[in-house]
Amino acid sequence: MSTMWEIEDGFFDEGMQTICGVDEAGRGPLAGPVCAAAVILPPHLQIPGLTDSKKLTDKKRRELFPIIQEQAVAYGIGFASEKEIDEVNILQATFLAMERALSGLGIKPDLVLIDGNREKDFGLPVKTVVKGDSLSANIAAASILAKVSRDDVMLQMEEAYPGYGFAIHKGYGTKAHYEALRTQGPCPIHRTTFLKKFYGEK
Repeated sequence: MSTMWEIEDGFFDEGMQTICGVDEAGRGPLAGPVCAAAVILPPHLQIPGLTDSKKLTDKKRRELFPIIQEQAVAYGIGFASEKEIDEVNILQATFLAMERALSGLGIKPDLVLIDGNREKDFGLPVKTVVKGDSLSANIAAASILAKVSRDDVMLQMEEAYPGYGFAIHKGYGTKAHYEALRTQGPCPIHRTTFLKKFYGEK
């Protein structure tokens, strides 16, 4: 069996049947929402090329996106806005997006595997998996859905707020993005709390 199922296999052996993977995209950017996805794949489903979204090209992620949606037992995608990030902090906003993704599943998994090491009580059994997007098929699938979904939002934001380069850097703090902030100032989708240090240094 693929090594991408090793983590799930341990829990299948314990009698768990429905295992969900959860991952997020967009914790670090200066602008835009944070996105989370929750995915339940059929046990041992092999999707060629499935791995951590960060290891894939945009083209490959977009090829896998509909395949995951079609073959998943269930999936959900959730967002928390830049305003919510400013209000509750990025960690809590990430949990909010995860909660929304889980509520979109429509079924209750036996176990939720979350990428990373920060745990939250979602009213379901939860295990955190460090580097889970490289080790778990369900988390890898979630990482792809979250990344593509968030990228699509930022492509729309490029049209709504031109001049910042959102289509290129997706809101991350690149040199060009900081330059645009210097010349244009922030726009409505910038995370105010993420810019305090930048403007404090001016």
